Amino acid sequence: MILLNGEQSELASGETLAAALERLGVTTEQRGVAVAVDGEVVPRAQWRSLVLSEHARVEVLSAMQGG
Repeated sequence: MILLNGEQSELASGETLAAALERLGVTTEQRGVAVAVDGEVVPRAQWRSLVLSEHARVEVLSAMQGG
């Protein structure tokens, strides 16, 4: 199990951050998105290679326009 934006989510063995993000409809090409794992921002270049550990906290933030 991991926490994905505050919700518990199943974690497959060897699952990468990119695979977990796909559950939320977030792709590695999507602009205006930042991701933190256990409080540390993860550079987009590492999304496909970062393997999540059990109980990881993944937070996805999207930039919004407006005021």
